[in-house]
Amino acid sequence: MTRREFHASSGISLAALLGAWKATADETGGYPIRKRRKVEILYQSPDGHPNGLEATEDGLWVGEQITDRAYLVDWETGRPLAKYETQSSNTSGIAAGNGFVFMAANGPASLRPRRPHDIVNGGRIVKLDANTGEHIINYQTPNGGGLHGLLWAKDSLWVTQFGPNKIIQADAELNLFHDFDVPLNRAHGLGWDGKHIWCMFSNDYRALKFDIRTGRVVEAVQLERSDPDPHGMTWWDGALYYCDAGIAPGHKDNLSKHAGSICRIHL
Repeated sequence: MTRREFHASSGISLAALLGAWKATADETGGYPIRKRRKVEILYQSPDGHPNGLEATEDGLWVGEQITDRAYLVDWETGRPLAKYETQSSNTSGIAAGNGFVFMAANGPASLRPRRPHDIVNGGRIVKLDANTGEHIINYQTPNGGGLHGLLWAKDSLWVTQFGPNKIIQADAELNLFHDFDVPLNRAHGLGWDGKHIWCMFSNDYRALKFDIRTGRVVEAVQLERSDPDPHGMTWWDGALYYCDAGIAPGHKDNLSKHAGSICRIHL
């Protein structure tokens, strides 16, 4: 029996006991939704357009959307500890693990001068050496199209895919061996809490927590529309971290007053 079921069966008010929980059944099948706690704005990303985050013990990896650089920054201050130029373009996600950094190249770059390795159509995953930044290889995305979130967890690379909308599990060479469907559109940043995958759905301002075996939604955290616009996301030490790239679909200014911010939500 879940905590929700226990309190419901005992006749005690959910609203009184759970406060932040929103007892609702939405169109996806009735997973519990709770309103986010206060969004804490920590610092600006190094180049001002962060669209990918990955938590590690060494620091927070940041993927920049316009410059397409990978940064490792200090958790507390945001000070850059490492800075790598990459063959990514229109970066929309980053992962780090097993000695590598992976960048989600979500199509051609349109807000900076073109570079020789920029994508013309579709998307790819760019692989770097995490210690040196040396380029290793570029992989085609699983369906040949664009992508957003990446995550390294359970010795695997997890990838958000569009058309069909899925989260895909692969090894470090992008050999696929598991996937599950997701119920909302524009799946973006991914985070790992040690048992579940969290995914930020940018259009809905909602983070969903998934059972990775079945794809069942365990719970959701709902942001406010006045919060920083959600793009990249990660999980670390009991909190969700996410970033506002300052860019809306179509590569336009999203007019967010929090553009470039890296934020934290305690769970």
